[in-house]
Amino acid sequence: MSGTPVSRSNPRLAGGTPFEIGIFTFGELNRTPDGAFTDPAARLKQILEWARAADQAGLDVFGVGEHHRPDFAVSSPQMVLAAAARETERIRLTSTVSVLSSADPVRLHEEFATLDLLSGGRAEITAGRGAYIESFPLFGQDLGRYDEYFEDRLGLLLAARESGEVTWSGSTRAPLRDAGIYPRPQQEKLPVWVAVGGTPTSAARAGALGLPMYLAILGAPTRFRALAALHRESATAAGHAAPQLGVTSHFHAAETTQAARDAFFPHYAAYFAENMPRGGQLDRDTLDTWANPGGALFAGSSAEIVDKILWEHEMLGHTRFLAQVGLGGISQRDTLRSIELLATEVLPEVRRALA
Repeated sequence: MSGTPVSRSNPRLAGGTPFEIGIFTFGELNRTPDGAFTDPAARLKQILEWARAADQAGLDVFGVGEHHRPDFAVSSPQMVLAAAARETERIRLTSTVSVLSSADPVRLHEEFATLDLLSGGRAEITAGRGAYIESFPLFGQDLGRYDEYFEDRLGLLLAARESGEVTWSGSTRAPLRDAGIYPRPQQEKLPVWVAVGGTPTSAARAGALGLPMYLAILGAPTRFRALAALHRESATAAGHAAPQLGVTSHFHAAETTQAARDAFFPHYAAYFAENMPRGGQLDRDTLDTWANPGGALFAGSSAEIVDKILWEHEMLGHTRFLAQVGLGGISQRDTLRSIELLATEVLPEVRRALA
């Protein structure tokens, strides 16, 4: 990394919340010329290098998400984050997401409490339903009880973080009576975020529980304004202080707009074809439209990235931005440079504007 690390002191927004910027990945694997997937061990090595680079450059958050498919290298975020904890010093370590519906919340809390101890108090959990459903049959869950599993297990996860001795009963697992849940984290409580794809009920639930929420901005950003407002309004109605709101987006930065999009396009098109139903096709004009002002894609120069973060902040009021990096097999050199620009050029300008 050639950039100078930025200051860790964050200007704070109204209400005392610092604006945070970080990166995350699902550990996507890419196709080789013969149609096979790339080596997951090599991908994990790259991901740990991203974590080191983000930490050294001064970013706030590093996250990895959970999938149980042949085209992803990460099925256990807590394992990868534990490795990242030994490679980093300051950056917060979060799942993006943990598929809570098909997890045991007690075990999940114990594992993240262990991560918290290993990292010196830097662990977070992001609970989600998951964009894919492969974990349900894999772990013996009934897909017809999709919503029930999430609501029931979120309640148990929150009970586990409140106390080391838990009495709880629900509908998706055996009850607990004065059950010890250990170890306890170094932080007083593990931060728990909720990931929301676009459902008003989910945004209202997160707000009513006083939980911070992520919005995955993949369509027109303006359509998420109502969800952000509902999240805050639900928290206020339940007597909670306004919880944090995070935004996640696909990302690639370079020195110029042209350089960023030229480098990113073939890889993003390959990613799009791999992950869209029936092999969706992405042309260059569409990518440019999505990456232009008002679109959801962050692909451009540092100045463009700053402007788009500030535009979304004015519209949504979010306090955290996470960039999904390394999509489509773009080179490790270009990914590391993109992370460096996010830390050394985008982050200080956003904080300066919001100070």
